[in-house]
Amino acid sequence: MVGDRSLRERLPENWRRVLTTQMAVGLVLLVALLSVATAVLNIWNPNPGPLHRYVPEAIQSAAAFTGALTGFTMVGSALALRRGLRVGWWATLLLLPLTAAQGLLQSSQYSLPLVALSVVSIPFLLLTYDRFDKSLSLTTTQIAAGAALVGVQLYGTIGGYALRDHFDGINDILDAFYFTLITSSTVGYGDVTPNPESVQGLLFTMSVLVLGVASFGIAIGALVGPLIQDRISKTLGKMTESQLQLLDEHILVLGYGELTEPIVDELADSGRKFVVVTTDREAATALSERGIAVVIGDPSDEEPLRRAKIDRAAAILVATNHDAEDALTVLTARQLAADTRIVAAATDRENVKKLERAGADTVISPAQLGGHLLVQSALGRDETGVVDRILESE
Repeated sequence: MVGDRSLRERLPENWRRVLTTQMAVGLVLLVALLSVATAVLNIWNPNPGPLHRYVPEAIQSAAAFTGALTGFTMVGSALALRRGLRVGWWATLLLLPLTAAQGLLQSSQYSLPLVALSVVSIPFLLLTYDRFDKSLSLTTTQIAAGAALVGVQLYGTIGGYALRDHFDGINDILDAFYFTLITSSTVGYGDVTPNPESVQGLLFTMSVLVLGVASFGIAIGALVGPLIQDRISKTLGKMTESQLQLLDEHILVLGYGELTEPIVDELADSGRKFVVVTTDREAATALSERGIAVVIGDPSDEEPLRRAKIDRAAAILVATNHDAEDALTVLTARQLAADTRIVAAATDRENVKKLERAGADTVISPAQLGGHLLVQSALGRDETGVVDRILESE
């Protein structure tokens, strides 16, 4: 009863957490889409607003073009919020005032909804600060790829501006950045070129081209590589890291066996989000083919349970044919999730107390339960019709 009360008390709080998180992500996505749409409308068909006469036309045009870029950037920050990342929260907090300022500088009637929604979203984001507490985990390769890409752009921009006398078309720092970007990306429009007589200009251009192509290649590899790895993991019956980060208020099924199969079928039919942790790779592949989330690992070890986000689980089910292994699994789960309800099944009736001492809130003996249901059905006292439903399903 204590476990039931604890679960009932936790559910409203958890649902509030999920709803506020989803609302924050939804607001940010809406602002991002409005930013892009407003920028496109102002470029295609300007509609002057109240501030039109006070803002120079060049600034209005620049705000329109950069508004689209800010909108696409905010889509990325919304995805980071969806994963609960703190860096996404900070990025969004910086981008919301920027979108509001761009809307004002665009000086258009189209920009008024963007400004209003951006301002409204800021206090809501501040109130949901504690909802986004996960740190961004980047590999050494990804950090190196990002540093190389930024470093080459800085090298080309600063060097191009310093050698502007050796180039046709570089007059300021923006021209130097433009030259670096089109050269390193191999676009090369030909409007900014080194003087044919300048050896320094030619050598510098070749260095930017070689370093730029290399940095872009490394960056693409660092981004595409994890996607390929995620695809392979899915083929092998594993959950990807991005899927694991999204787990919340799910049912955790620890271990897989004959007793677990009907449990998984029941959960799949109910539509409730759940994850199975098992060492059986064949079972994991079969479950993955059915669209069931699987983490491959020993359910009595801490690492697979942490990967399956046991601290966010709504309930834990342990039901295999091995009571000794289940007891160890329950013990580990209880240490990692002290307040989460754990329900276990005991193959042997004498092991019920052992599983309870290991930390299970409720232990069910299928043999004892089956005998009770059969007797009740034979005496005509089975008002629930459980036996009839089982026989019909068989």
